[in-house]
Amino acid sequence: MLTDRYGLAVSTASTTARDSYIDGVDLLLTVYPGANAAFDRAIAADPGFALAHIGKARALQLSGDLPAMREALATAQAVSKGASERDLSHIEVFRHLFAGQSVAALAAIRAHVDHWPRDALVLSLAANQGGLIGMSGLSGREQGLVDFLGPLASQYGDDWWFNCHYGMALSEIGRHDAARPRIEGSLAQERRNAYGAHAFAHLCYETGERDSGIAFMRDWLPLYDRNGGLYGHLTWHLGLFELHAGNLDAGFDLYNDSFSADDHRGAVHQKLADSVAFLWRSELAGHPRDHARWVKIQEFARAKFPRPGMSLADWHIALAHTAAGDDAAFEAWLQAIEDLAAAGRYPSGSVVPTAARAFAAFQRGDHGSAIDLIVPILPERERMGGSRAQVDLMEATLLRAYVCSRRLEEARRLLADRRPGPAGLPVAGLAPVH
Repeated sequence: MLTDRYGLAVSTASTTARDSYIDGVDLLLTVYPGANAAFDRAIAADPGFALAHIGKARALQLSGDLPAMREALATAQAVSKGASERDLSHIEVFRHLFAGQSVAALAAIRAHVDHWPRDALVLSLAANQGGLIGMSGLSGREQGLVDFLGPLASQYGDDWWFNCHYGMALSEIGRHDAARPRIEGSLAQERRNAYGAHAFAHLCYETGERDSGIAFMRDWLPLYDRNGGLYGHLTWHLGLFELHAGNLDAGFDLYNDSFSADDHRGAVHQKLADSVAFLWRSELAGHPRDHARWVKIQEFARAKFPRPGMSLADWHIALAHTAAGDDAAFEAWLQAIEDLAAAGRYPSGSVVPTAARAFAAFQRGDHGSAIDLIVPILPERERMGGSRAQVDLMEATLLRAYVCSRRLEEARRLLADRRPGPAGLPVAGLAPVH
């Protein structure tokens, strides 16, 4: 019986199909281009290899080709008659995922890894802050991700893929000493792991190692294909480090060339969130507004997100609408979110609408209302989705609102109470606060 890289039996007798399947999975796990072609090679060698078809479906989903994704899923289901229990469970996980059934998909993942903990492709769907736990909108999801991955650590040992994700999860809850050896060890074993680079960028942010983050990203990014799914987001991390260093021009060069570029190859919500976050942060740091940039990213949001449903994207879209000065679009978007929340179909509840109204208040110069809206939701800001680096936008906005309102003692208290270690908040007008 042939096995994959994690020792799990694969339902093919063709070594060519097996080897190509392993290549495809590793390309998905490292976020490098070429997974689709690798799965095609596996299918050519064995057309009845169900896992290769479902792997191809996942690659197609990530590239945004949803009709072809559904076709590949249907083929996987058709050729899986009489397949192993593991194969059937694996396919069922992806069926839920592709149908947008995130709660059912996560439940299926948990059940699957109880039986096959080393099925890394299934585990990858919930292993990071952009996965089904990280984007759940639920309270305690940061600790929940650590609790999910921790019991699996003994199954993976010194595996580079697992350790970069577990390391980042540990870093996000402040366990930096435990995170560092896992992340650095992962990169030492597999330098060409975009998720490893991503985890290291977050570690540098959380420990305040701005210059190390800049040096690492400038060294690592040339190794990565521009068409890689994380290229845009990783350049955002470099742009954020440059912003924190006061290098606004360098940050905007990256904005124009990479993470807000027309040829951005990553997930559409990454381009949206990274562009919006960088523009807003740059303004908080004192850079003048470029209205044309806001209108362009608002148009992108309209084209790619016809309706709300993903918290991380939704609050960035609301921010784009208000910054572009489109009050009607803002109110319509917010009403759609609030309707979902009222129907119990929005896991993050009222946190995102409240954050959106805070941004709108700040935008119109009503800093007191912005403060009143942000302060109560700060303890639950993880429900907005994304990493701590991303949701720090709320603290940065609150800090600027305090400065603009001359509420300097509250600004000092916010900085004093901020979690220890992370990079500072680049906000204009802080001299009287320090």
